[in-house]
Formats: sequence, structure tokens, C-alpha cells
Amino acid sequence: MAHDDPDWRKVILDLLEQRSEGATICPSDAARAAGGEHWRDRMDDVREAARGLVAEGEVDITQHGEVVDPSSVRGPIRLRRRR
Repeated sequence: MAHDDPDWRKVILDLLEQRSEGATICPSDAARAAGGEHWRDRMDDVREAARGLVAEGEVDITQHGEVVDPSSVRGPIRLRRRR
């Protein structure tokens, strides 16, 4: 992480904290919240942070409402606090 890069894990967790229990966010929500006008360029950083949070037991990555394996998922995903 570069010196001026946001702590993407904190951005994700802060956004989830603002949601009701069980609610999800899109990774692009985090990228937009802290990535500025070039938020699309930050999507890989956000997804990497999300995978780290999964490994730490903090969040789940879901697709179509089902928890998925972050190492093999393709396509749109959502993030939620682990229950």
C-alpha cells in the first residue's frame, strides 16, 4: 500500500458498520468512497482487501446471496459482515 493509499480494509468495514445487520455493499461502494475520480482503478485493491478480510473472518463475499470462495469467484460480488 502506497503512503497516500487508503486502508481499504478500514473503508470496507466502516461502510459495513453504517449498514444494518446482514446488509451488503458492493466493492465499488468502497472504491467510490475513498478512490476519488479514479475509483475504477482501485477495484483490484478493494477486492484484495476484501479477500484479506475473508481470511481474517471479518466478512463474507457473496454472489446471488450465497457465500462464495474468494479465490475462484468471477463476476459481480457483494460484501457483508460475517454472521
